[in-house]
Amino acid sequence: MKFEEYIGKTVLITGAASGIGRAQAIAFIECGANVFGLDVDGAGLKSLKDQYKSCFSYYIGNVSDKKSVEEAFEIALKTFKQIDILLNTAGVLDNYSKTLETDETLWDKIMDTNVKGTYLVTNTVLPQMIERKSGVIINMASIAGLVAGGGGAAYTASKHAIIGYTKQLDIDYCREGIRANAIAPGAIQTPMNNADFAGEGEIAKWVANETPAGRWAQPKEVANLTLYLASHAADYIHGAVVPIDGGWIAK
Repeated sequence: MKFEEYIGKTVLITGAASGIGRAQAIAFIECGANVFGLDVDGAGLKSLKDQYKSCFSYYIGNVSDKKSVEEAFEIALKTFKQIDILLNTAGVLDNYSKTLETDETLWDKIMDTNVKGTYLVTNTVLPQMIERKSGVIINMASIAGLVAGGGGAAYTASKHAIIGYTKQLDIDYCREGIRANAIAPGAIQTPMNNADFAGEGEIAKWVANETPAGRWAQPKEVANLTLYLASHAADYIHGAVVPIDGGWIAK
């Protein structure tokens, strides 16, 4: 997919080193954008830098750490001048742990990365968007933010929180030129889901069979949806949660 409007724009992507975030980075770069990545995976970020040179820059850090987020933002501005689009894609799973199997450490890890990280990065980037009266923010939710069964107690709670946060974010700032939406993926084949494909991949096969489309999606498919949602063509889409789940929640 090609969107010439992204030429010269800058996109900040959390979780850019692998999976959906990496696919988003590549998709926007191929449309002419500059991309700044924030991730804890330095090797994954470096491989993107080696491939895309001046179009990609990065900071190795955790989205749940305010100092890291602020330092990353400062470097992004020095490198690319401004942030036009923010993709809060970083996230972690909880191994489908029920609440009695979720200790406080696991709960905090999921909430810190998935929810607090989205909040910290958004609040760091948002002021300069408001100053320019222009900006698009796309948060990564999940079908687990819409129905039960897509994760454990902590993950499901975190993705419900992301959806609520996105809706409020858009309502609060849409008159300031900001547009916020969320994407809710279903079964996407990423490194985060490698455990489902372990051995003979019985879990992966079960998920595919339970999905009306009969398969897992590839990260590029989520990236393509992101390209549309961030574009001028989607300018009237506000505070929405867009599933990309092969029909999972339609069952």
